[in-house]
Amino acid sequence: MSFRIRLLLPLLALFVVAVGYPLAFSFYISLTNYKITNRFDVKFSGLDRYADALHDSAYWSALTVTFTFVLIAVFLELALGLCIALALQRQKRVRDFTRSFLLSPMFITPIAVGLMFRFLLNQQLGVIPTLLSRFGISYDFFGPARAFFSIVLIDVWQWTPFMVLLLLAGLESLPRQPFEAARIDGASTFYTFRRVTLPMLSSVLVVAILIRGLDALKVFEYVYAITRGGPGTETQTIQYYVYNTGITFFRLASASAMAYGLLAVVMFLVILLFRRVERARRS
Repeated sequence: MSFRIRLLLPLLALFVVAVGYPLAFSFYISLTNYKITNRFDVKFSGLDRYADALHDSAYWSALTVTFTFVLIAVFLELALGLCIALALQRQKRVRDFTRSFLLSPMFITPIAVGLMFRFLLNQQLGVIPTLLSRFGISYDFFGPARAFFSIVLIDVWQWTPFMVLLLLAGLESLPRQPFEAARIDGASTFYTFRRVTLPMLSSVLVVAILIRGLDALKVFEYVYAITRGGPGTETQTIQYYVYNTGITFFRLASASAMAYGLLAVVMFLVILLFRRVERARRS
């Protein structure tokens, strides 16, 4: 056995224990009728749990909520992050302080962020609704047709700095020559941004969307800490629905099948995005 392979053995062992075994076991129980309350009467059921998930309207509703959340949140974070990154790139004074201040929200634990906004936006006790009421504005941030967008804005508040970090690094790595040529030719700022900056930054944008989109698919802490999927099922994401199915109702086999269904969708999207990155790199 070569020395390089022996160096990799500890990492492979850790991967098998921490990742490989949970994945294999969860796939196994997704093919059975496994329940926490009936662990000693496990029977093989094939793809029945997957069929149940496909015919479960609540599962599809949770998927719809999740992907809607991802699309809106990632789009807002990308737009705001790009604007802030462009502004920071031009900043001359106190650059380090401004950047560290703007990046601070992403270092807070999401469950802590959820609990913080749960009290800040509470209709009875929250500071923000109290301040709004002094101007004659009554707004229930976690009421029907509002809770979902409140969760989106909380995610935008915490994770826009991540987009800023990636996009600012991408902007500062771009070569200066095309921008100097555009300035000499008399190109406007908007034209330079549209024709020079965006095309050169396209691969960074795709990677940023990919990383942030995959992370946003895991949204759970805000929902658990604030709304518990309510009102109704308005904020019931797929992660929270899988958690309820497996932990609250003890149906781990069904929860595993649902999770693997989501994994298949995510893998398909990742392959498409990686192909897009590869085409952008070649061009």
